[in-house]
Amino acid sequence: MSIMPLLVLAEPLAEPGPVQRPHIEVELVSEVEHVQPGEPFRVGLRMLPDAHWHTYWKNPGDSGLTTEMEWTLPEGAGASGIAWPYPERVPMGHLVNYGYGGEHLLPVTITPPEDLAPGEEFPIAVAAEWLVCEEICIPGDAELSMTLPVRAGAAPKNDSVADLFARADERRPEIVDWPARFDTSGGQLAVQVESDELPTDAEWTVFVGAENIVDHARPAETAQLEGVLQAGQPLSPYLGEIPDAMPVVFVDDRTGRAFEVTATPGSLQSTGAAAASAGPTEPPIGWGLALLLALAGGVLLNLMPCVFPVLSIKAMSFVAGAGQDQRAHGLAYTAGVVLSFAVLAGVLLALRAGGEAIGWGFQLQSPWVVGVLAYVLFALGLSLSGLFAFGNRLMGAGQQLTEREGVSGSFFTGVLACIVASPCTAPFMGTALGAAVLMPWPTAMSIFLALGFGLALPMLVLSFSPALARRLPKPGPWMETFKQLMAFPLYLAVVWLLWVLGRQVGADGLAAVLGGMVVLAFVLWLGGRKSRGATMNSIRHVALALGAVAAVAALGAGVRMQQSPGDVENAWWEDYSAARLAELRGDPERAVLVNMTADWCITCKVNEGVALNTDAVREALEAHEVVYMKGDWTRRDEAITAYLSEFGRNGVPLYVLYPHDGGEPTVLPQVLSPGLVVGAIESL
Repeated sequence: MSIMPLLVLAEPLAEPGPVQRPHIEVELVSEVEHVQPGEPFRVGLRMLPDAHWHTYWKNPGDSGLTTEMEWTLPEGAGASGIAWPYPERVPMGHLVNYGYGGEHLLPVTITPPEDLAPGEEFPIAVAAEWLVCEEICIPGDAELSMTLPVRAGAAPKNDSVADLFARADERRPEIVDWPARFDTSGGQLAVQVESDELPTDAEWTVFVGAENIVDHARPAETAQLEGVLQAGQPLSPYLGEIPDAMPVVFVDDRTGRAFEVTATPGSLQSTGAAAASAGPTEPPIGWGLALLLALAGGVLLNLMPCVFPVLSIKAMSFVAGAGQDQRAHGLAYTAGVVLSFAVLAGVLLALRAGGEAIGWGFQLQSPWVVGVLAYVLFALGLSLSGLFAFGNRLMGAGQQLTEREGVSGSFFTGVLACIVASPCTAPFMGTALGAAVLMPWPTAMSIFLALGFGLALPMLVLSFSPALARRLPKPGPWMETFKQLMAFPLYLAVVWLLWVLGRQVGADGLAAVLGGMVVLAFVLWLGGRKSRGATMNSIRHVALALGAVAAVAALGAGVRMQQSPGDVENAWWEDYSAARLAELRGDPERAVLVNMTADWCITCKVNEGVALNTDAVREALEAHEVVYMKGDWTRRDEAITAYLSEFGRNGVPLYVLYPHDGGEPTVLPQVLSPGLVVGAIESL
């Protein structure tokens, strides 16, 4: 931060020339040999730290202090801020700072008044403060001065410092007014710049000018399309106040040229649209085939572990109603599934049309949705366990199954089945949904509806088949035991959802949500108890209201917390980045296996546990020099969305194997086994 000059006439504060301080030499220098009335000129603070020592940029990074200057000038003169050259990344253990090593100059422009008379003298003084560091840091300060003569003619350059100013100019970012926006959702700072003047084939390093915004130890990832540059960097664990204007410097490492934009808060809608445009613009398959694949994928979703807990509820209702007409319930369940798929598809397609880079399962990228779903399944599990009665009776029983309340229960079971099915990707689904998002809206919607109908189809067939219905066991006392048994798949689903939530909001957020679940259990227990007397009944109602508010407040507090970014050190896989993938693709000695995954994707986690995280696959990767990369889509990540789009997908999992010779990649199936993965690697 530069401080504007004090309008004071003063004698020089110190003798001209360099000043030596611990581990650094500083000097006030001028680019010109004399001052011309009214004509701006430059001076600078020359700094020469000892070898391996450094000073700091305007944003010092994870630690350090920026250099500051306070000027004393003749009346009517003014000083600009420091024209900061872009810095270097300076690792300090697990931290990264931004600063300068070696001899460097911090230029400032001085504007003298018009009424200076030739023959006068122009005194300049500065009080400078800095921090110079190696493994230890030493604060320093000095009062420096110089006096320049005032002359009428053009001022000649000071040859002794010309190279210093030239080097500073080479590293000075060009200040541009290109449209730039930033967003801090999803745990990272995302910056988008739009301009036809952006250089192509650049290799970008990004420096955020505001302090305590990003995690400096994790460099920004960049992606560039025609006329659009996007950078993303994880937010700092010590995130400060988000400014209204975010200075960001982009440095092209190939040429050394740099530019600085001032980004303002806003939606990065066009980035999502641009990212989507990087993928195929035509669907990879026709509408008829996509429709059949979606229907088959929906049927197979019934076998996925994420759907089973809810199907257990529906299975209980069919067993309870054995011998009754189940058709109304089958239709209601189907309506709930299909309508919910239509709503999700409508939201997804509308957001993608608006430029948002999202895909299938997008709702579970929101901690709010995950937290609410955990509460709902937990409440259903407690109901099945007998803690309280959900409505009059959960799903109804016997003759009540044909009544309106029972049909409503079937409908909402279908809604719940749709929500919990979205984290799973069954075989055939990926290709169908990837094609759907590239088709016109009515055609795309039909594919999503086919997927929902496929999910509901087995239950619909069961409800309309008297032969199958006769095979169901007859109602009896065993039903209470069966009902309680069906609570445990729901509890397992809650454990999974809480694990996902913990990955999103961290341990503190998860603790708050767990506290809310205890309150929820108390509220449900209290609500299920019978009260005697009007006074006790009123007290119970007040307690219920307060408990419900407390449970919701705990959920809200938990999901608003942000998971602190941390470095994941793993010897056998790397985090996905487009730049790193391109680098590996250029190495003929290396092949690459890319795994696009998410913590809320059950199919992904099953594949990793059963196949990818096995000794056989690890040994094959090492033996054949295959680099294993993982892209984490647990929270929204537009770079991963763009990568999925390249392969006609809009959901995870996606497994892509790149050969050593830079040839065409192979897309592996969505359900893996160790033998399948090892065989694919050995085929390289």
